[in-house]
Amino acid sequence: MPAAIARPAPEEYAPYFGRYVDRVPADVADPLALLRTQLETTPALFERVGEAGATYRYAPGKWSIKEILGHLAETERIFGYRALAFARGETQPLPGFDEDAYTAAGRFDARPLADLVEEYRAVRRATLALFRGLDAEALAFVGTASGGPMSARALAWIIPGHELHHLETLRTRYGVGEGAKVA
Repeated sequence: MPAAIARPAPEEYAPYFGRYVDRVPADVADPLALLRTQLETTPALFERVGEAGATYRYAPGKWSIKEILGHLAETERIFGYRALAFARGETQPLPGFDEDAYTAAGRFDARPLADLVEEYRAVRRATLALFRGLDAEALAFVGTASGGPMSARALAWIIPGHELHHLETLRTRYGVGEGAKVA
């Protein structure tokens, strides 16, 4: 098991996913450290929003705050499966998914915010356990997902970068940030 998971080479992921890898700050040496930090800070951010503010949308047709949290958990679950599949040498292409359709079908606004926060925590703990168990060879295997190359190593960086992307949206579009309380 490697001490730190090195940043993936560009050929380890499709260009679309580069925006998530690039979102992780250059001074981050190990994505697992960032994943552990997010396990503490992201739930706290959503808990500060509160139940009353969690269905807020900044515009019609945009996701609610609860839907963003649900999307983070289910996308991480999908990315975690991809990491497992590629770490085990999967050669069959893995399909993409329609994030808008998944989010609508998730009916996250009907669920208590506390349940969504706990689901996020459970998924993140599972993600950390998965990556802690992968060696350098497993991390380096490149398979195909969403029509492009993907390695488990790349997913270790994509997952926190995807979350940082949505946290930035919460800050800039929803007014949710450090110390913010919507409700």
